[in-house]
Amino acid sequence: MTQATTRRAAMAGSRASAFSVYRTLDVEREPSAQTFGISATREEQRKCSHQSRRHMLMKRKQKYLKVKMVLTPDTLANVNRPALLQSNVDHAEKELTDYNAKRKINSKRMNKIKRMKSKSRKADSPYNNVHSKEKCTGDSRLEIPGEPSKSKETRPWTGPTLSILLRDLRHIQNSKERAIKLFDWLIAPVASRKFFSDIWEKTPALIRRHNTNYYKGLFSSEEFDRILREDIVNFGVNLDVTSYLDGEKEVHTPIGRALPMVVWEFYKNGCSLRMLNPQVFSGTIWNILSILQEAFGSMVGANVYLTPPGNQGFAPHYDDIEAFVIQLEGAKSWRVYDPRSVEEVLPSVSSGNFNQQELGTPIMNTVLEAGDVLYFPRGFIHQANCTPDTHSLHITISTYQKNTWGDVLRKLFPAALEWAIEDDIEFREGLPLDYMEYMGVQNSEREGDPRRQVFNKKIYSLMKKLLKYAPIDAAVDQKAKDFIHDCLPPVLTKEELACTVYSSPVRWRNGGPHNTVLPLRGSTRIRMLRSNIARLCAENGSILLYFTIENSREYHKEESKCIEIDPDLADGVELLLCSYPQFIKVDSLPAGNLDNKQSGSRCSKLFPRI
Repeated sequence: MTQATTRRAAMAGSRASAFSVYRTLDVEREPSAQTFGISATREEQRKCSHQSRRHMLMKRKQKYLKVKMVLTPDTLANVNRPALLQSNVDHAEKELTDYNAKRKINSKRMNKIKRMKSKSRKADSPYNNVHSKEKCTGDSRLEIPGEPSKSKETRPWTGPTLSILLRDLRHIQNSKERAIKLFDWLIAPVASRKFFSDIWEKTPALIRRHNTNYYKGLFSSEEFDRILREDIVNFGVNLDVTSYLDGEKEVHTPIGRALPMVVWEFYKNGCSLRMLNPQVFSGTIWNILSILQEAFGSMVGANVYLTPPGNQGFAPHYDDIEAFVIQLEGAKSWRVYDPRSVEEVLPSVSSGNFNQQELGTPIMNTVLEAGDVLYFPRGFIHQANCTPDTHSLHITISTYQKNTWGDVLRKLFPAALEWAIEDDIEFREGLPLDYMEYMGVQNSEREGDPRRQVFNKKIYSLMKKLLKYAPIDAAVDQKAKDFIHDCLPPVLTKEELACTVYSSPVRWRNGGPHNTVLPLRGSTRIRMLRSNIARLCAENGSILLYFTIENSREYHKEESKCIEIDPDLADGVELLLCSYPQFIKVDSLPAGNLDNKQSGSRCSKLFPRI
């Protein structure tokens, strides 16, 4: 017999032996028929029950036993030995028992951990009220003109302190999600979805909290005083002084530096103080505004108002911004009025001062206390005077100035007309020789002149053709460019600074600069610092990247900042802008070789690397 034939016979014998082993096991585990008889003793019944359990166990672990048995020609003889077989069975039972015991213990541990995490989430929830046993919705603290008052809740609404909130926001990687969380806290307990669907740009709304410490840490009269003493505050640039007496507003703002002695003398004489750009002096306000601008896609600004008891600083007027009035200290009485006409709904410019006879009946007459917030849209006339028993300190956070469809069209139509004149000869044809004889305001009553109809028809035809030349994306880029210039620079954390070019190890040593090359490798992962930190625009044949990282904290103190991008690097920059908040490996950027990618280090200030 050949060697191959011998091997095949041995393999066949192995398969047969393995089958006979498991068949023998099934037969041996089969309980005796007489065990189930009526005359069976208790010992036999116990034995039968034990064998039945073992039978079920072996069925469950049959696969396990198959894996454990070694079916080679050298060991087949040992497999059929009863002692070895019993040892394998006992070993399988022991491992199963140990496995089930460990699984039971681990299950108890996991359930306990889940319960602890659940309790921790409830305790750390930003909107966890101290009266959590009773349901308290945002509607119970909301007042809207024209609707039955639902603000019957008098218990304090509590949430996380501002310091804890800002600390937690640093761990959120997506700047838009961070902004939404902050805005949710700002208008809590009203849901942001309800706010934007039912209130935003439609109606004023008041949120009462009965918690004077809700906005604690945002700003205070003590910080106002500190800024006057320690910083350079200039009248007219950083601080206004006004009063409103007998229906007349007066401006008392002098020239020069706002010294504490002069400012507080104005205050003692009944004047209201307005700090125009508190983000220049307050890091907390700067941080909050720079975060919120990511949510609105528009510049977010602020003014701080300090008014002595029983006084009023400003005449009734409406603004061209969406206003959130946050009462920080004391109390102030507010009266809000509907727009007087359709033309004054959502206006693009602020109004002048109104007298009381022009106002009519207020739709909202209420007192704002510390911890409350009042919102009113553009065009709603408002006035406020301090209650006689306490001073008032509030901050007005504003946004959506010149952020309308009309503002985009202002960018769109000039560009469309320029393109149409360049491309279509019909726009370049000359006007009729005598068009001034029948067109214009002085000829507007000559409706029967057929030449007017021909002229108007020609204008309508050209306007219709103009639409196909409208560069909508380019117009949006120009609008976004203005937004980038308006924005505050982002407040970077220590971790973010450590990963940017601002922490570069470049030093002057031994008569020259060292470490001047940005340490980027192919495996280095990078991303933009913020979602709206930069905008890529095409202008006059060049690709420009406008950015906010070097903007001033004072509005438009400096010109807009941009860098020119090499066309070979443009696709890589665009990928970084569109991929936020994900990190991108340098090797993945479509910019040729690594040297080309490193040549884009001029814009490396915009992204951290890890």
